[in-house]
Formats: sequence, C-alpha cells, structure tokens
Amino acid sequence: MQLEFVPIEDFYFALTLAVRPLEDIGDGDLVALVRSRLELLCGQPSTIAAATQNNFNYVFVVDNDHSPTSKLVVSIADWQNKLRLSSDYGWELDKERKPVRTELFNQRSDFAHQLRSHLESWLEIPLPNSPVS
Repeated sequence: MQLEFVPIEDFYFALTLAVRPLEDIGDGDLVALVRSRLELLCGQPSTIAAATQNNFNYVFVVDNDHSPTSKLVVSIADWQNKLRLSSDYGWELDKERKPVRTELFNQRSDFAHQLRSHLESWLEIPLPNSPVS
C-alpha cells in the first residue's frame, strides 16, 4: 500500500461524499502522537477544523490494486479525542452523486486492517486494537 498525501490546496478535489469511517481508535495521547508524526512527515494537514471534536484531517490518495475504482481516498483525523480512519473503500458515488455500497463493502474490515498495519509501520507508532466501526 502506498499513500500519496493530499495538501490543503487539493483537499476538496480529492475528498468524496463516499468517504466513511473505518474505525475510531485510541485516546488523546495517541491523537497527539499521530498528529505530530503526520505533521513531521507531511506538513500542514489537508484541512483544519476549528471545533472541539475535530482539529485536523490528513487526506491521502491510495495506490491499491484491490479496488475497482481508479483511486481510493483515506482520511486520518481526530474525532472526539480519538483517531478516526476513514475511506471510500467499498463505496462509490452513483450518477446522482449518492454513496452506494460496492461488492467490496464486506471487505472494509480487511482494508482497515491493511491500513492499520501500513500506518503502524510508516508512522512507527503502535495502534491499539479496537472494534471496526
């Protein structure tokens, strides 16, 4: 898996209405650690929200051979003092731009596991186990 960072200038072009949470993990300490590592590796977040429940969002385009779409999107954000991993894996937009499930929807938990493993290796931070959303 390879992640290509989407800078703030391109954020709205990359994010789709089909991006949905994969899982929320950890606590405030993990959020601060991940944010620090992402800031070091990628610079400024793709978007910054001035709200108590959400302060940053790093968005990536994913190079992954297991998708029927040309590009997948992954979002790493803080949400209510937890780390939220989201993706459009298993979703696509129909002709009316409404999100619909694809045949890969049932494999979202497998994708979440792959993403977690990649992030642990890339960020050099162990992620605690949590149920998939």
